[in-house]
Amino acid sequence: QVQLAEFGGGLVQPGGSLRVSCVFSGVQFQNFAIGWFRQAPGKEREGVAVIGDSIDGEKKYYADSAKDRFIVSRDNGKKTAYLQLNRLTPEDTAVYYCARGIYSGNYHYRIAEDEFNVWGQGTQVTVSS
Repeated sequence: QVQLAEFGGGLVQPGGSLRVSCVFSGVQFQNFAIGWFRQAPGKEREGVAVIGDSIDGEKKYYADSAKDRFIVSRDNGKKTAYLQLNRLTPEDTAVYYCARGIYSGNYHYRIAEDEFNVWGQGTQVTVSS
């Protein structure tokens, strides 16, 4: 049974950085895209970034809110994906989730929830002075 678990959330000051991790339990981690989403208080969950699988060369996709600030990566040997959060602002405060992608290979992700079918429980990131 595939499971995902996020780690690394916490409290960080505005302008600071944080790295959250997504640990995958199950087989063939490298064959699945991993997406990152977040949900701020009172708001709907939104897509942040996706890193593709090994078939499509681990392509990276970013939402506008994440471009030039966040970096998605993965270590297939450790079955772990990462989301590096830089230059954080209070508007980045949210629960961050990772999820396993449904599609593999040459598929262009929209970073939408319906493209993912296994979700972690989330990790809280709070940006505050």
